[in-house]
Amino acid sequence: MTLNATISSVTDRVIARSEKTRGPYLDRMAAAQSKGPSRAHLSCSGQAHAYAGAGPDQNALATKSAGNLGIVTAYNDMLSAHQPFETYPAQIREAARAVGGTAQVAGGVPAMCDGVTQGEAGMELSLFSRDVIAMATGVALSHNVYDSTVYLGVCDKIVPGLVIGAQAFGHLPAVFLPAGPMTSGITNDEKSVVRQRFAAGECGRDELMASEMAAYHGPGTCTFYGTANTNQMLMEFMGLHLPGSSFVNPNTPLRDALTTEGAKRALSLSALGNNYTPVCDILDEKAFVNGIVGLMATGGSTNLLIHLLAMARAGGIVLDWEDFADLSSVVPLLARVYPNGLADVNHFHAAGGLGYMIGELLRGGLLHPDTKTVAGEGLENYTTEPFLTDGGLTWRAGPAESLNEKIVRPLAEPFQANGGLSRLAGNLGTGVMKISAVAEAHRVIEAPVRVFHDQEEAKEAFKAGELTDDVIIVVRFQGPKSNGMPELHSLTPMMQIMQGRGQKVALVTDGRMSGASGKVPSAIHVSPEALDGGPIAFLRDGDVVKVDAISGDLEILTDGVLEREPVVADLSGNEAGVGRELFKAFRAVVGSADTGASVFGE
Repeated sequence: MTLNATISSVTDRVIARSEKTRGPYLDRMAAAQSKGPSRAHLSCSGQAHAYAGAGPDQNALATKSAGNLGIVTAYNDMLSAHQPFETYPAQIREAARAVGGTAQVAGGVPAMCDGVTQGEAGMELSLFSRDVIAMATGVALSHNVYDSTVYLGVCDKIVPGLVIGAQAFGHLPAVFLPAGPMTSGITNDEKSVVRQRFAAGECGRDELMASEMAAYHGPGTCTFYGTANTNQMLMEFMGLHLPGSSFVNPNTPLRDALTTEGAKRALSLSALGNNYTPVCDILDEKAFVNGIVGLMATGGSTNLLIHLLAMARAGGIVLDWEDFADLSSVVPLLARVYPNGLADVNHFHAAGGLGYMIGELLRGGLLHPDTKTVAGEGLENYTTEPFLTDGGLTWRAGPAESLNEKIVRPLAEPFQANGGLSRLAGNLGTGVMKISAVAEAHRVIEAPVRVFHDQEEAKEAFKAGELTDDVIIVVRFQGPKSNGMPELHSLTPMMQIMQGRGQKVALVTDGRMSGASGKVPSAIHVSPEALDGGPIAFLRDGDVVKVDAISGDLEILTDGVLEREPVVADLSGNEAGVGRELFKAFRAVVGSADTGASVFGE
């Protein structure tokens, strides 16, 4: 199938834009690779330090040239998605030994749960945790005693942080090993109804707690299609997972077999073998375009419009939101997974999942087929699915047809003709909106604004009965420089109630909104942010704004707004408590949302 002209032109544009940064990056990776296995250059004392705790592997590390696999883990047992990783290092060591290699835990990285910190002060550390994870990955691998790497991480900032860190050691192969989603609990709609009833004061906390525990009930990733599961999709579309491995449940024989195979595969890709495939060769411009296509086709999380920019820049590749918008215009929405539909990721996987979707997009010329992956040359590998036989793990052709067209559809009959995300621009700045769950009737909102400086103010106004008319809720001073750009997902229940009452309602913010957001139009990541004097800082209550996800307009309609002095907010309450004082330096140097909101510079 001929590659779609827009896919081709966007890729060419990204390659041209990245010329000055991608070349030097690849030169650095080639220089690192040319030195050979780094531990060979260590002193005997240095090697002894590195091997002293290796137990039965100590002699092999000291006397043999077999590959040594570095494990970077985000394990903790507070995150349900990461709890299964507790047993992975032992399993990976056994897998390495089986092929004559060794494996060591290189280091751990922090992993926080946005679901726990949602609406709390700790959320102000969430975005910054991505760059901390990248730096912690660098520390873990800085000992230079590894020939290949595996990464254990799933959730919101963890996978992007690990990818950024992995690219600093891009001369090494990298295989990402997921843990899989928890089994399905109560339906997401049931959970959402109870949340809205609680927000309206119609039920107590005991009923809310029972509902939440029935939804989040065991080990594994949350089953809605938020940022964590969007990360897993990206790792397949970009070739860093084994095919079909993203949505296999934890603690199953197939999950264990995939973990073992992933460890073996990582060693086979090292420079000591005949199939050297460093991660810098996998994560090229085509791979990032494929990732964006996957984001659009699945209606994935808006957070990735920030993370993908930062992930790409770590490898010298420069993306911008115009690339996302242009790709969205030609990539149809092929999946309906909550909050964009009733199904969860387990239902999605059973209906054909990523293998079916990748096959459809390849046949339609909407993906680069010739990318390198950890499964070998070509994305066609990712149209297969893993299964177990008496002979062990193998792969077979995935379904050629959707097994449930209420969840996954073919290109000829998409849920909508364009992608699930929209870029917005105008005299109010530049932002993005997740539109895959927003009904067409709600995609254009023109209304007076009500301005708040944090989400608690907005919720108090709602409880006081002040938000009963058509309104665009503006929550500003929520950008990365202001307070670390927390998600504002706790506003969702009240806005859904307002929408259900027949009000026209939208959100405009320089903050973030979770990948779980859906039915209410939300113009998020608005740049420049208020603290940088962006137009959002000039708004006052009653100014009329238009949010148009169809035309892509984000406009102030009231005359003279930008002739005022910008509002200055008291942000002293963001500076300390729950560790926030430790991130003062990050807030001072972080880049804008439309460049990836990274502390590593542009």
